[in-house]
Amino acid sequence: MASRPGILTDWPWKPLGSFKYLVLAPFAFHSTYCMFVKDKSERDISTFLIVPFLLWRMLHNQIWITLSRYRTAKGNARIVDKGIEFDQVDRERDWDDQIIFNGFLYYLAAYTLNGASHLPMWRTDGVIMVFLLHAGPVEFLYYWLHRALHHHFLYSRYHSHHHSSVVTEPITSVIHPFAEHIAYFMLFAIPKLTAVFTKTASVGAMLGYVTYIDFMNNMGHCNFELLPHSLFSFFPPLKFLLYTPSFHSLHHTQFRTNYSLFMPLYDYIYNTTDKSSDDLHIKALSRREEIPEVVHITHLTKPESIYHLRLGFAYLASNPFATKWYLWLMWPVTAWSMTLTWVYGRTFIVERNQLDKLNLQTWAIPKYSVQYLMQWQNVAINKMIEEAILEADKKGTKVVSLGLMNQGEELNIYGGLYVSRHPKLKVKIVDGSSLVVALVLNTIPKGTTQVLLRGKLNKVAYAIAFKLCQQGIKVATMHEDDYVKLKKSFNSSEANLVVALNFTQTVWLVGEGLTEEEEMKAPKGTLFIPYSQFPPKKYRKDCSYHYTPSMVAPNSVENLHSCEDWLPRRVMSAWRIAGIVHSLEAWNEHECGYTMHNIDMVWNATLQHGFQPLNLPNHTVIT
Repeated sequence: MASRPGILTDWPWKPLGSFKYLVLAPFAFHSTYCMFVKDKSERDISTFLIVPFLLWRMLHNQIWITLSRYRTAKGNARIVDKGIEFDQVDRERDWDDQIIFNGFLYYLAAYTLNGASHLPMWRTDGVIMVFLLHAGPVEFLYYWLHRALHHHFLYSRYHSHHHSSVVTEPITSVIHPFAEHIAYFMLFAIPKLTAVFTKTASVGAMLGYVTYIDFMNNMGHCNFELLPHSLFSFFPPLKFLLYTPSFHSLHHTQFRTNYSLFMPLYDYIYNTTDKSSDDLHIKALSRREEIPEVVHITHLTKPESIYHLRLGFAYLASNPFATKWYLWLMWPVTAWSMTLTWVYGRTFIVERNQLDKLNLQTWAIPKYSVQYLMQWQNVAINKMIEEAILEADKKGTKVVSLGLMNQGEELNIYGGLYVSRHPKLKVKIVDGSSLVVALVLNTIPKGTTQVLLRGKLNKVAYAIAFKLCQQGIKVATMHEDDYVKLKKSFNSSEANLVVALNFTQTVWLVGEGLTEEEEMKAPKGTLFIPYSQFPPKKYRKDCSYHYTPSMVAPNSVENLHSCEDWLPRRVMSAWRIAGIVHSLEAWNEHECGYTMHNIDMVWNATLQHGFQPLNLPNHTVIT
């Protein structure tokens, strides 16, 4: 929002929320009806193609978003080092408004202007005219419009909204108040309307011109340099005709320079070119891929989780994972991506963060949760994890933490398999078990005298049960075989470990394997505290469910603008935090296999570094 919002700031369809696309529905239905029902002489393919064209624009923009986020996470050729935060993602979530607006005006023109409908697919003279008019009047007028928007009156009411994003993403290019978009459309309509009125318009000219605008806009705001310096050395006048991402980035950091649209010619003519433009271009191109001190290895969960990745849909990624009905409409893309990752997938970088001077990265194994349950997939999964660890070791990474299902007894002995295979590993492998135990213990309400432990018994569950029994808290199991396994692991008689004869415990520590039938046995007001990576299904409205082991990240963690799976904003899983703390403390040993750090030491170190325990979700109530 601008600092002093002016009139026509909000889009007219803002009250419609997610139903804003209904604005185009009558036109889309009518053009489709005319195309497939009316006589051949009445069919208008150019008007019918407006919806596919709008969908192409959305896909084009999304490709740039994904590419930009991937490249800026890797670090090579990145221009601005600062990160973005959730407020920018929220501010830029409605980047599709301008596409709806353009679609509405395209339909309006097609139905009202003579020569704007029944267009041929191609006319060379019209294409040449459109691009000549852009290079001439449009570029010149935009330069002066842009300078006018930086006058304090217009800047405070309109253009400051766009400049709220100092670190740009491709979609930043179209984040403007409604009034600004009216001015931009009028400007970019000059070539298109001229072609219409001179009867030289074509589908190719319209589609090509708008795609060119989208491409250049996205490129200029992508925050990584991709145009080689040799291009300008080979043909020096090109610097007057083609801007670079670093050239426009300076406009967002310096504000009073580099006003041009796509051709810097007028900045050179009117002496508004930033003097550091060439230097920044060279500097960005020479920037190498970053070496992270800590790498967290995660994986895909459900098929639709690809859209919730930071590289996917920005707004979905900025909120806790939740199934959305409209993602079912994208099942062909989902199925294609699953097939691709299943056959050709390799580990890829998802996110980069900064904690003081510590570089953090998150890498994803292109495997879904269901594949981790298939024993025949274990070899392929382990190979991917092993290759990722060896790659991190080669880069000089200090710590690799294993998240979600990337560590388990059956899969890789809680990560110990890789240490036994590569005893000379310099990178330290952390499974996070000690912090998970500490977090669960400190989540149990004070004054609790007994808990029920139910779920798959693993390294964490054994440690939790042992610590609670040592503290004098009774640990009840639901099944006799769990009791036998726990008692055997204690290597001593433990009176505080019992088999539950009834289910009066109001604190349940739950892991994988908890069934609906078992959950329904809990008394009203029970607090379910997960110790596993995945949350239990919530069958009880009269009970409370805590988050999976996680903590609130300190404010010093930068570039944190996506949610980790189902966790709230600025919250990290204990498995991810454990690797960070391990590096900050410079601990020189692995925490994997059947070994575990001192729980109190890990807990205190985590708190000292600014990570804070997470309160119960707001929508649950303990009765």
